[in-house]
Amino acid sequence: MNYNIRGENIEVTPAIREYVEKKISRLEKYFTETPKANVNVNLKVYSDKKAKVEVTIPIPHLVLRAEEVNADMYAGIDLITDKLERQIRKHKTKVNRKFREKGGISTLFNVVNEPTEPAIEEETDLEVVRQKSFDLKPMDNEEAILQMNMLGHSFYVFTNAETNRTNVVYKRKDGRYGLIEAH
Repeated sequence: MNYNIRGENIEVTPAIREYVEKKISRLEKYFTETPKANVNVNLKVYSDKKAKVEVTIPIPHLVLRAEEVNADMYAGIDLITDKLERQIRKHKTKVNRKFREKGGISTLFNVVNEPTEPAIEEETDLEVVRQKSFDLKPMDNEEAILQMNMLGHSFYVFTNAETNRTNVVYKRKDGRYGLIEAH
């Protein structure tokens, strides 16, 4: 795995870089082959002395992503690694089954015996329990945000009046808004 470690309001020292690489490399034990992936790590320090750690690992057929805010940067890195491990354990059975059914690679994840960890209940069905259909109204980003807020939703799908393409606006955890543009 290749590591791309960025710092915002913090210098990424060799000690921090080494700690991140050591912790994230623990995830390699879950894969049958070490993925050829770019591990994107973003470290931020805010004025209130809080540290935010974001990790994104795009691997073929799957994207692992987690973020953590903590007063201690190193504790945040530990917590992020734990979150990513839980994601892998939760999804490995489903992902391996999907790959076998499609006739692609036989498995993506290794079977790792972890007797000290409590058993995680696996979901057997990814069942759609409700389906909606609607016409996409052409509008601009601001109108879409107003519509989303009026409906009390966390996202809103619309046709961008300027580009005539499907877009999604969504409310971010920090209270601001994001825009996804389909191509």
